[in-house]
Amino acid sequence: MEETKLRIAIVNKDKCKPKKCKQECKSACPINKSGKQCVIVTPSDKISNIQESLCIGCNMCVKKCPLQAIKIINLPKDMSKDLVHRYGPNTFKLHRLPTPRAGQVLGLVGTNGIGKSTALKILAGKEMPNLGRFDNPPDWKELLQYFRGSELQGYFTKMLEQEFKSSIKVQYVDAIPKHVKGVVGEIIKKKDTKGNSERLIQELELSHLLERDISQLSGGELQRLAILIVCIQNVQISMFDEPSSYLDVKQRLKAAQVIRSLIDEKNYIICVEHDLSVLDYLSDFVCCLYGSQTAYGIVTMPFSVREGINIFLAGFIPTENMRFRDYGLSFKVADNLEPIDLKKMSHYTYPAMEKQQGAFKLSICPGEFNQSQIVVLLGENGTGKTTFIKMLAGKDPAVKDKIPELNVSYKPQTVNPSFESSVRDLLNMRIPGVYTQPAFVSDVTKPMLLDDIIDNQVLELSGGELQRVCIILALGKPADVYLIDEPSAYLDSEQRIIAAKVIKRYILNSKKSAFVVEHDFIMATYLADSVIVYEGTPGKECKANSPQSLVSGMNRFLEIMGVTFRRDPSNFRPRINKIDSILDREQKIAGNYFSLEE
Repeated sequence: MEETKLRIAIVNKDKCKPKKCKQECKSACPINKSGKQCVIVTPSDKISNIQESLCIGCNMCVKKCPLQAIKIINLPKDMSKDLVHRYGPNTFKLHRLPTPRAGQVLGLVGTNGIGKSTALKILAGKEMPNLGRFDNPPDWKELLQYFRGSELQGYFTKMLEQEFKSSIKVQYVDAIPKHVKGVVGEIIKKKDTKGNSERLIQELELSHLLERDISQLSGGELQRLAILIVCIQNVQISMFDEPSSYLDVKQRLKAAQVIRSLIDEKNYIICVEHDLSVLDYLSDFVCCLYGSQTAYGIVTMPFSVREGINIFLAGFIPTENMRFRDYGLSFKVADNLEPIDLKKMSHYTYPAMEKQQGAFKLSICPGEFNQSQIVVLLGENGTGKTTFIKMLAGKDPAVKDKIPELNVSYKPQTVNPSFESSVRDLLNMRIPGVYTQPAFVSDVTKPMLLDDIIDNQVLELSGGELQRVCIILALGKPADVYLIDEPSAYLDSEQRIIAAKVIKRYILNSKKSAFVVEHDFIMATYLADSVIVYEGTPGKECKANSPQSLVSGMNRFLEIMGVTFRRDPSNFRPRINKIDSILDREQKIAGNYFSLEE
């Protein structure tokens, strides 16, 4: 009978060390025992090699590997005809490609390690698809035949005829100063082939940086500069990989408006974004990517924006009858949470405070908070949110006596790892015994996928992996108040939702309090029991208001931002109304900037 399954064997080259183990994968394989060579490890090999055509999917090599370096995945056999690219033997596979359309913004949504950046490289012409034949790649004539009849045939034909030029805004903007040197103004002048840089410099608030060297820019400034550089080039394909990282809510919306201003009937715009409210606002249609991280990714057909994001959150694709996640993700306020009896809770207060840092002055109104309560700090960058967090943490000697004496656990905004050992050793040093407690495992470490990275070296972790470790370390420290600065940074859409649920449930169950700085509006809305709204001029004089309820606080903040939100009726996620749309005007007239109506 013909085999109905397609095997994918993935060997992690960072974990697989044949010289450090007894090559259990080779000796455990039943195909090897029968005399054939399914798992091959020669003395010269740096990693194991698994012949997928011989593999029967018994998973014996997976179970016996002491380093957890092997994954065996079964897919339907008919998926093989959709294979677009593979880097090498036992490596990541990408099935299908997103289909961009001229004059519209294509949004890509999916977890990290699922092929979004690979798809961007192929569509930008930086990587030639090999249809899985990495040892005998096809030429362009064969590729055009492969894509015949689809919109991609015309797209790649124009690319080959050099009618297209492309430009990509890279994902990790903090690495830009390592590759680009010079003064910001000179860099912009060299790249401006459209003549629209002056207008965009004003819109992205970069005027004060023109005389500054690029090495002196912050993450948010680098992000806005990188978006500007793509927008001022005369190209037909503009790509943006995570344009909202490091930006506050106002800057995210402005960046989205600038990107949408590029729309032209001859231009293609593709955007990868993990902030779902920004993706919703930015895109005209959406392709979801699903699969298994670092193993394989599959691109769906294009959907409308609302339908595409809702499919991603539901974990089910009705057009393919495919479930790619065992659970759906919902944003109903106080979803599944028990009511809190405030009479039984401890009550804390803090006084009015002021902080002067050079030309910047921060005034803090007095406030109060309770146990099992999360207070979210909402404001633009440079308004003093991190300063307030540090004052509450007792890091400022000038106000230390005014702050109630509390045990505090603090997760900083930026993390520069220097620990030269594994994640396990770091946890044993910082929170010994806590991370193995059954309740902590089920509530925190398991949903944060600690087991996947616990034996990795801290210095080799990606940004998202490091963020997950930092959240676990912060929650694992016994404290009265948890101060968490931007927990969503570097996390993908799914991890953000899971991290928000982990933080919310842990704070409630442990009867502690938390102050969270967060720019991802969906995550902030889900986390907040009350909010502190910041007002004033960033970098000059700002005021932190007293904590207020979620609805009144969000209304005040969105009024300052000049935007309105509605809720999706199916999963209750906040959605940004298009500026000057009928709903936007109606909500502004009613003063209802943050609608909770379902």
